[in-house]
Amino acid sequence: MAETIGILGSGLIGRSWAMLFASAGYKVKLFDIEPKQVQGALKEIESQLKELEKTKLLRGKLSAAQQIALISGTSNLKDCVTGAFLVQECTPEILDIKMKALRDLDAVVQAPTIISSSTSTHMPSVLSKDLKNKERFVVAHPVNPPYYVRLVEIVPAPYTEEWVPVKVRTLMETIGQVPVSLKKEIAGFSLNRIQYVILNEVWRQVQEGILDVADVDKVMSEGLGPRYAFLGALETAHLNAEGMVSYCERYASTIYSVSQSMGPIPHMEGKALENIQKQMCERIPLEKLQERRQWRDACLTKLSVLKKEVESLPVTGLAKK
Repeated sequence: MAETIGILGSGLIGRSWAMLFASAGYKVKLFDIEPKQVQGALKEIESQLKELEKTKLLRGKLSAAQQIALISGTSNLKDCVTGAFLVQECTPEILDIKMKALRDLDAVVQAPTIISSSTSTHMPSVLSKDLKNKERFVVAHPVNPPYYVRLVEIVPAPYTEEWVPVKVRTLMETIGQVPVSLKKEIAGFSLNRIQYVILNEVWRQVQEGILDVADVDKVMSEGLGPRYAFLGALETAHLNAEGMVSYCERYASTIYSVSQSMGPIPHMEGKALENIQKQMCERIPLEKLQERRQWRDACLTKLSVLKKEVESLPVTGLAKK
């Protein structure tokens, strides 16, 4: 009998998690306060899974119909969590809302069910400090959109029992995601800390008149992005010389010197914000954002297929050893 996963919240992230867990054969109970919201989410999931099957991009070995049959909805929180191996919290990224949702969840959940949060910004110890089940709390932060981008950051609180992040990592691997395990919590986790460094620097370059918005984005999409889609920053450096020692002998002093010139962290407001917004809207008007998101998701889907194809190449096998 398939294990059950509870999903707390039926928005984009909750629906994506439901699809991912069902793709691996897990039973999914999707909870939201409003029955209409639950029914709407189930219809959206059914539509997406059928479309993915039609385009041969459906994840997992089960058919769309089989995956749809594994997902049910409820507006009864106790029903959602009873017997669940794990409950994935997917409420809006507003602290008060998350804290209330987790308190409600804490009141009905029982050991050994794991409580996992999708938060991208809130520290595990802040979210779970007052929970009676806090020793089984962990963050499993997906990258948006989770169905097309496989990374998941697993972040424990200081008091999370050691077996919990290990179990969650195994679960993520089982459903085809790619987990990374932080040894301890840190503000922004890993992905957002790296993302913010990049965003700060491209903002400075536009603000200081070095590049316009279109060109600074090309530095990522046509320069760093293609190789970072397959290699991390450290492996890129390792390959760009005769190993890391050689790379650092050649470039470390330059990297240090340039990094010192990067200036203060921008506040992302005022005239600089107005300028960047104007340029972005000239490229992608606000009414075209959804269309562009759909294009992004299609690109990410094609990329994920390509990455699966190249994973079998000998070089990839060598890298994983």
